[in-house]
Amino acid sequence: MAFFTKRYHPPGTPPGTLTESRTIEMMPLKIHVVDYSAEEVTVRQDVNTADCRPYLQRDSNTWVHVQGRPGEAALRELGTAFNLHPLALEDVLNTGQRPKVEAFDDQLFIIMSMPLMDKGLVEVQQVSLFLSKHFLISFCEGDFAPFESIVKRLQDKSSRLRPRGTDFLLYSVLDVVIDRGFPVLESFGLQMESLEDQILDVASRDTLEKIHIVKRELILLRRMLWPQREVINQLLRDDHSQVREDTHVYLRDCYDHTIQVMDLLETYRDMTGSMLDIYLSSISNRMNDIMRVLTVIATIFIPLTFIVGVYGMNFDRNVSRWNMPELGWHFGYPLVMGLMFAIAVVMLVFFRRRGWL
Repeated sequence: MAFFTKRYHPPGTPPGTLTESRTIEMMPLKIHVVDYSAEEVTVRQDVNTADCRPYLQRDSNTWVHVQGRPGEAALRELGTAFNLHPLALEDVLNTGQRPKVEAFDDQLFIIMSMPLMDKGLVEVQQVSLFLSKHFLISFCEGDFAPFESIVKRLQDKSSRLRPRGTDFLLYSVLDVVIDRGFPVLESFGLQMESLEDQILDVASRDTLEKIHIVKRELILLRRMLWPQREVINQLLRDDHSQVREDTHVYLRDCYDHTIQVMDLLETYRDMTGSMLDIYLSSISNRMNDIMRVLTVIATIFIPLTFIVGVYGMNFDRNVSRWNMPELGWHFGYPLVMGLMFAIAVVMLVFFRRRGWL
């Protein structure tokens, strides 16, 4: 995940300005419409804005899902058709916004962050929602796969979604977005188990790099998911006419899920800090073991080097009777080598008994 993902206008730009950034590639735009009531449901895919307008005049509930990254012209057209506030449309265009809920006239504007795992890295997609009495408009720049389960539930006659209003549909979308955090955190849990085994086995620089990547991703993920708890809490606490009282009990379930996600996230974040401490301790212990072996080797060779140095002076015995008599011994060389070997063995036994090896 990038450190800074929010797209913004230059400072001083008037509020509500819809200007496409030249550095951002616009994704193909698709509009899906799901119109439903307790008796029937209609699903249409790849429609245009004009096809959506007749559904807004009905007494049924309508869900308009905009898939892709809309440009300036498409957003203006959608905003005019559904009477969406320009400030909210600006936040839809400039993705990477902090999760929040805003009330505009007879609509609620909600921004959520949906985490996805892509090749070991987290990708957070912004989900923008407009809730009115009879329609829900959602924007998501990714694919439609996470919300296909909701469409299947709407097509089931026995589903509790059919007889309820768009506020219950909003709950279903929020529940999907929030619950997407659990498989992402499960993936992090598997990565951390593997890293713990590597640390306890053979810790390397590659292991340290992976720990830093996991910690960085968790910190950035926390920044995007932490405000979602306040969004659900605000929906429960404030008096919004678009959200009925009987839907609050389901929103409380969403609130519980946000707490669970944040508890797991905080736990994993603390574990990565502990893993860094364990890694440093492991490296320090390995260095101590290496230094201990080298110290033992150097200590053993100190007396051997002294003996070799003494007998390397080579003073001739014929010159003075005080010179080395061993130079003339027949078995002088093997005796000195045996003495050196015996000294080394005695020192190894001594180190072993003291627990230094």
